[in-house]
Formats: sequence, C-alpha cells, structure tokens
Amino acid sequence: MTASCPPPSTSESSRRDEQARAVCLRLLTARARTRAELAGQLTKKGYPDDVSNRVLDRLAAVGLVDDADFAEQWVRSRRTNAGKSKRALAAELRTKGVDNEVISGVLGGIDAGAERAQAEQLVRTRLRRELLGDDDTKLTRRLVGMLARRGYSQTVACEAVLAELAAERERRRV
Repeated sequence: MTASCPPPSTSESSRRDEQARAVCLRLLTARARTRAELAGQLTKKGYPDDVSNRVLDRLAAVGLVDDADFAEQWVRSRRTNAGKSKRALAAELRTKGVDNEVISGVLGGIDAGAERAQAEQLVRTRLRRELLGDDDTKLTRRLVGMLARRGYSQTVACEAVLAELAAERERRRV
C-alpha cells in the first residue's frame, strides 16, 4: 500500500503561508496596521514577496487590512488625542505606507477653519496652566513651538497664539 503525499513544494508553500498569516494576525491583534507595515514585517522576518502578497491579499479580501479605514481611524485618533495638524497627519500616514490618494481623501474633510480652531483650542488649554506677565515673549515662543511640533504652519500658530493670549488677558481682567 502506497501512501500518496502532496508534493513537498505545496506543503512547504502552504506552511509558509500559514506562518506568515499567523505573524500578520499577531501584529493586527495589537492594533490596526497598513498593508505596507505588514509587508515590511514579513520581509524583515524573511518571507518572500510572493508569500507576503498572497497572505496580504487574503487578509485584505476578508477585511482585516484596509488602508483607507486605517487612515480614517488614525486621523480621528491623532487629531483628538494629540491635536495634530493636517500636515503632520499626512506625514505620519506616508511613513505608514498609506497611498497619497487615500491620504487626500481622508484629510479632505478638514478645512482651514477647523485647523485654526484646533490650534486655538490647544493654546487655550495650555494657557489655563500658565501665568501671564507683562512681557509674554517667552510664553509666546513656547506656545508657537508647541503648535509647530504638532505640524501647524508658522502663520496659523502665531495667529492662534496672539489671539488666545489677548482673549486670556481679557478674561483675567474681568
């Protein structure tokens, strides 16, 4: 009686696919990831491109890897929790491997008014903990720097800081 075994290349290939899939699922358990992030991790672990592509295509087909959904969640989270600007968010998404079209679509809903309002809210929150003096040059520099680190342009940062400093002085005067 002869037992028939599958060709070694097929079982080896399916075993590699299963291992790569397990790596991806383990990574996705911690947080959502982009296709590029997962591909990078698989490459780092030594999986060939054909295995990576098969596994990532399958994960995308079942909805576990979706760059557009990832980008929407990332933008919502980083704007709410870190107060990041459109420019900073676009840079972060690019480093995560999100396509420029997806980035444009996700960030298209944020207009200049919303950017300015977000910057003013960040300054307002910070000013609650600060002491105002006669010369607020140092405070102004710190607040503009805080906004710059979050990706706001110099113009938006300066305008938001000056407006909120004036409003805070008026509030404290009353």
